[in-house]
Amino acid sequence: MDMDIVRESGALIVKPEGHVDGSNSQEFQQALDTAITEEDSAVIMELEGLTYISSAGLRVILTTGRALQQRGAKLALCALSEAVSDVFQVSGFDQLLTVTDSREEALHLIVG
Repeated sequence: MDMDIVRESGALIVKPEGHVDGSNSQEFQQALDTAITEEDSAVIMELEGLTYISSAGLRVILTTGRALQQRGAKLALCALSEAVSDVFQVSGFDQLLTVTDSREEALHLIVG
């Protein structure tokens, strides 16, 4: 798994690529914990490059979302690949988290 990180329009954009499962979910969590600072009030995970996510990866995203919410920050997911979108729908995560079709839509929702 690789991850690109950029800042755009007041949001931290995280773009993981590859797959996230039990073998690398801790690495994914550590990368997110390092990238997201206390100053970040809006985080967008752009998931078009993510080809697979297991329950371990979902747990990392949920944990990150809860941590952000506890300090008043927002998380949105966007541009989910078809495989990842299917996992989100089956697991119900698409109902628990903000999911949009595009980065622009996510920015509009959580930054304004």
